[in-house]
Amino acid sequence: MIRAQEGLGGGGVEAHRLRQGYGDDGLFADNLGHASGLDLGLDLIKEAVQAVEGMFGKRTPARKRTFPGCTYCHPQVASVGLTERAAKEKGLKLKIGKFPFQASGKALAVGDTDGFVKLLFNEPHGELVGAHIIGADATEMIAEMGLAITLEATYDDIASTIHAHPTLSEAMFEATEAALGHAIHI
Repeated sequence: MIRAQEGLGGGGVEAHRLRQGYGDDGLFADNLGHASGLDLGLDLIKEAVQAVEGMFGKRTPARKRTFPGCTYCHPQVASVGLTERAAKEKGLKLKIGKFPFQASGKALAVGDTDGFVKLLFNEPHGELVGAHIIGADATEMIAEMGLAITLEATYDDIASTIHAHPTLSEAMFEATEAALGHAIHI
């Protein structure tokens, strides 16, 4: 058994190594990150790999600029980058694009039309600064937007990327087009 207290309000969390399941509190635990109720599992893995590679001079640890937040519920919720409020508090001038899954052919085909994609682009250059997805497979799709933020992709970059049809991920293209005033399916 391991016990962790740092960053958890001093209360600590107990988790059994190599054990998965639901605890008395209803939280599913498969590693310390999940046992704490925080989505730290992938972050812990990434930091461990970077630390070991750094010790052997294979890679310089990457600076964390984006960390996806994922909530595994129905519909799923995922976000990366800034919220609209945080962007406005920083004084950013935004172009916002929103696309509802009700207008997605794939969402209609699989019968799961709850939710939307909301993308925040900073003006005047149009780089993506925040992405928020509520809907089916949101936690699977957020990585594309995390990569876009990391690479400082603009709305032109995302709009010119061909998204397969019909897919849920074309909602990223549609939300980008909506930010530009060129939405096709809404």
